[in-house]
Amino acid sequence: MTVNVKHMILEKVAVGDVSAQIYQRADAVTCSSVLLYFHGGAFLRSGLQDCPLARCLADAGATVVAPDYNALLGGVFPKPLEVGFAVFSALAKKRAGFGDRKSLLIVGGAESGANIAAAVALKARDHFASELDGQVLASPLLDPFMGSASFRSSDDVGMRRTWEAGWAHYLSGGICHPYAAPSTCSRLSGVAPALVLTSEDDPLRDETRGYARHLSDAGVNVQQHTLPAETGWPSLYGGAVANTPTWHDAVARHFSSFLRDLGPS
Repeated sequence: MTVNVKHMILEKVAVGDVSAQIYQRADAVTCSSVLLYFHGGAFLRSGLQDCPLARCLADAGATVVAPDYNALLGGVFPKPLEVGFAVFSALAKKRAGFGDRKSLLIVGGAESGANIAAAVALKARDHFASELDGQVLASPLLDPFMGSASFRSSDDVGMRRTWEAGWAHYLSGGICHPYAAPSTCSRLSGVAPALVLTSEDDPLRDETRGYARHLSDAGVNVQQHTLPAETGWPSLYGGAVANTPTWHDAVARHFSSFLRDLGPS
């Protein structure tokens, strides 16, 4: 199915107007799920670029809103989260024209964007924002200590220096709050149900699985899937891969199953 992508300005956002890309199937219905998607880029990227995962999730049936969340206030914590939560709050009000009150509202992202999505979910819980129905975390970049066993393979996909620079930039304001590094959060109960994705050859595999496990231990409904190696999954965040990416169909299936479990939209 064809996914249409259009640029627009999100108005009536508390922090100011935010540029965004909207991904939507040509046959999308008004009450389709609305997914607020945060792009990756190791906390360093701004600007609107094509996001293969956002396109995949839209093809699976969601209306995906991908804001340029680093551009307005900068990329140092807590500014990206402030923009992200402000956009979430705007979408929560009648879905800001992208859906209706029946539409599921989900946050999601890849790599550093999945960090922002996880933080928005935590903040939504803390601010009693019951409008959030779920979160989709694809290889979330959650651990500023970069100490997991799988992270040792980050050189293999050419990402170690990028992630080191990204964490140094994101935390350069001198704050390491659980919203900045959700893997350090000791209170995860009550956050939105989660779909958590990684792959066997993902350097972020261990911190991804660890966060999924901590969510589940806290009573959160979690679907965690580890894709096989050689599906090109690290290409999602710019990692070098030998094969043409083939993860799209599996992710679409897992996302569709997640939507069904969340309930009708």
